[in-house]
Amino acid sequence: MPKHDTPPSPNRLVVALAYDGLCTFEFGVAVEVFGLARPEMGEDWYRFAVAAVDEGEMRATGGVRFTADGGLDLIAQAGTIIVPGWRGIDAPVPEDLCAALRQAHENGARLLSICSGVFVLAASGLLNGRQATTHWRYTDALKARFGEIEVLPDVLYVDSDTVLTSAGSAAGIDLCLHLIRRDFGAKAANMVARRLVVPPHRDGGQAQFINKAVPEAHEKARLGPVLDRMQATLTEDYTVARLANMAGMSSRTFLRRFEAATGTTPAKWLLLQRLSKAKDLLETSKLGMEAIAETSGLGSAANLRHHFRQQFSTTPAAYRERFGAKTVMPREA
Repeated sequence: MPKHDTPPSPNRLVVALAYDGLCTFEFGVAVEVFGLARPEMGEDWYRFAVAAVDEGEMRATGGVRFTADGGLDLIAQAGTIIVPGWRGIDAPVPEDLCAALRQAHENGARLLSICSGVFVLAASGLLNGRQATTHWRYTDALKARFGEIEVLPDVLYVDSDTVLTSAGSAAGIDLCLHLIRRDFGAKAANMVARRLVVPPHRDGGQAQFINKAVPEAHEKARLGPVLDRMQATLTEDYTVARLANMAGMSSRTFLRRFEAATGTTPAKWLLLQRLSKAKDLLETSKLGMEAIAETSGLGSAANLRHHFRQQFSTTPAAYRERFGAKTVMPREA
């Protein structure tokens, strides 16, 4: 009988960097998602360690001083490395850190940055020729300093397979949950999100978080029911005139107030809601593509594939293969 090689088990060791001037929130995201014991997830769950970039006692935002158990040698052992922010976008990145990250990536490790941590990955050269994002305040600086990176300023995170980057601090949660979804499936990501009391995934981009006029309270009260109605009845057709009438506004005022409240147009917002529904169905159901397209309001499988590829650079079938229910499911808590 011919012998078949058994695929190697994934390296579940997640190593987060710690440095003098540590961004406390971003580091806390890494710890909360990957560093807590989760017996309900089974024995194959992540292991977690912290690698100190600097020697001795370090400082963290908020007046905290700390030391870490390990140094840069831990990077070589990691399957996933997290860069939780950086001490400043103008702060130099040590060459020994860059070299360690390049070597780890060459050896098969995944690298993930949160917020300003992208500048560490950029300094290492690992983002050259790739797409990446960061907090909207830093996107122009990233573009100017690292011309070989395609900076996407209006997304919450970018998955470039082995190098992943997130936007502002809280978008790090979105990216970490996305990685869990990649590794363990939608059910596992949903369970962790539930414990965190956050949505399993958010749709839309950073535009909705950039400073803009906040609608008056009475306008929000009028827009809220309209958004709820659109989300609850995704298969209906909505014209601007119909939506404006529902909100009790003129079409021109409605468009202006809608964008102020959501950061996008009614058509784009509705498309994102429909795609979100389609993603949920791809993750959790066995429905065919035509049924998913009809249920989510996208009409046809061809239309579903078109918008999926346009928005997510993948196909619905590939998304289901990657994020659909896995054969081995985590146990319920």
